[in-house]
Amino acid sequence: MTDNPLIGHFIIAMPGLMDENFNQAVTYICEHDENGTFGIIINRESEITLDDVMQQMKIPYHPDNSRQESVYTGGPVQANRGFILHRPTGHWDSSLIVNDSVALTTSRDILEAIAENKGPNDNIIALGYAGWGPGQLEQEMAANTWLSCPAAEQIIFETPIKDRWQAAADLIGVDLSRMSNDAGHA
Repeated sequence: MTDNPLIGHFIIAMPGLMDENFNQAVTYICEHDENGTFGIIINRESEITLDDVMQQMKIPYHPDNSRQESVYTGGPVQANRGFILHRPTGHWDSSLIVNDSVALTTSRDILEAIAENKGPNDNIIALGYAGWGPGQLEQEMAANTWLSCPAAEQIIFETPIKDRWQAAADLIGVDLSRMSNDAGHA
């Protein structure tokens, strides 16, 4: 865990952000330092299912029910690379511990555990990530592109996907439907 104020926070796209990668996005920030910022978008389902991923990786997978669990679009960077945002943190081969209860894992062992119903039940499996160069996110925030607030794990893992954008903004009392697209200037 770190004292960095953006790690473990949401950044919430302002209504005026029309970039197709980030329009109405909620991104969970996993890493932020002098080298830039790294996060996973938590409210973008892809057309790829977990079954598709397991088949591609040749991991035996037989879900207990007929529901096809979606894989998320975690961001536009390295869209073919997999990331699993999960709680609890556990002990996996390659994890970035974001805080005491949430980690981001990139190793095969967690997917094998999920396939065997032994992995963390609270997880988002994503392809790609959202990334910003040094100082870039701060510039975008100053330009009124993003709101930020401490993340709430129930929004990541329990809130319906379609409700996460407004639910994240509700954490700081913002009704996004009433927001202007213009930054305030004196």
